Amino acid sequence: MYSLAIHFYAFIIALISPFHKKARMMRLGQWKTNSILREKIDRNAKYIWFHASSLGEFEQGRPMMEKIRAEHPEYKILLTFFSPSGYEVRKNYNGADVICYLPFDTPFRVKKFLNLANPAIAVFIKYEFWGNYLHELKNRNIPVYIISSIFRRDQLFFQWFGYPYRKMLYCFTHLFVQDDRSAALLNEFGITNVTVAGDTRFDRVLDVRKQARELPHVEQFVYEGGEEKKQTLIAGSSWPQDEEILIPYFNEYPEMKLIIAPHEIHREHLMYIESLLKRPSVRLSEVIQDGSLLEGKDCLIVDSFGLLSSIYRYGTIAYIGGGFGAGIHNTLEAAVYGIPILFGPRYHKFKEAKDLIAVGGGFSVSDWQTFCEKMDELLIYREVLEASGSSAGHFVSDHVGATDKILKEIKL
Repeated sequence: MYSLAIHFYAFIIALISPFHKKARMMRLGQWKTNSILREKIDRNAKYIWFHASSLGEFEQGRPMMEKIRAEHPEYKILLTFFSPSGYEVRKNYNGADVICYLPFDTPFRVKKFLNLANPAIAVFIKYEFWGNYLHELKNRNIPVYIISSIFRRDQLFFQWFGYPYRKMLYCFTHLFVQDDRSAALLNEFGITNVTVAGDTRFDRVLDVRKQARELPHVEQFVYEGGEEKKQTLIAGSSWPQDEEILIPYFNEYPEMKLIIAPHEIHREHLMYIESLLKRPSVRLSEVIQDGSLLEGKDCLIVDSFGLLSSIYRYGTIAYIGGGFGAGIHNTLEAAVYGIPILFGPRYHKFKEAKDLIAVGGGFSVSDWQTFCEKMDELLIYREVLEASGSSAGHFVSDHVGATDKILKEIKL
């Protein structure tokens, strides 16, 4: 049944690929996988295979890949992605020796991939459970691990009808989970080869902070020629539902500056943001061409990718987008700088967001009114702002170290 479902999914992707860009990229990318492996895999080398579904999972696995590369040069790294949003962004990542798409999880494709890749060790990241790959790895006695995973009772594995899927979990050599609750749940079902290691994303955001870029135009914007930084809200990965809440507040708060880095930067979205603004704004791309355009501007619109993790360092408060849609984006990228974090109501599937709320470093807002109330509290009462920011920063620093725990257990 499982393999039949995967075959059907592959058929649907093939069917819609002429009309759907991501499906077409995935299909073309998978066609190239075997030739990439034939060309680039060194048959005399030992490979550790990392599989990430998309960009977020890649960032979780990145600290482990880079530590292995630095400390265990006897291994090479094979990195696979399932989603174009991961592969297309990181296909030239220099921390891996071979990068390609993962073929669909059908028995023939699985055996072909493993014959060509011949990994010594396999590492799946967070929620990657591919039954045929896992069973074939186990059959070949190739150690396979999952890292930074979270398990919940409502997942398919733990339902009364879920045994065929739960069998996937018995294929792992070891499971590294984020919390005690996940470990206890697995133990209930006889899965005891489990270690609570935490989330490797904490290691990653700490690395990112250490490597954060200095951005002179952004610094000029927040200091505006003075020695004291202006109260600045950084809105990261925002969607229209977020912007409809935060921009009206900004419009009525002349003491505050706004840096907004929307999740989508196409022309229509940027124009929509500008239509909501009643105070002077400028796009970062325009400022890079002419720095004098910053003068007198209250809002800086970041219309390029790759800068957000460095921009958070210039903020007083961060608002993380997505919480009025499918779910919030990366809160840890901002929290590492020791500033309070605000986000929308759809955060319950994100452990780090719930933990930030618990320690007083993060706050969920459900509408414009609750957003205004929390912003007023943070901006008026400096002691609340500082205490919240300190809590967010300590939350991150207290949770680093998952990568070392995992590597110590794997014993390369």
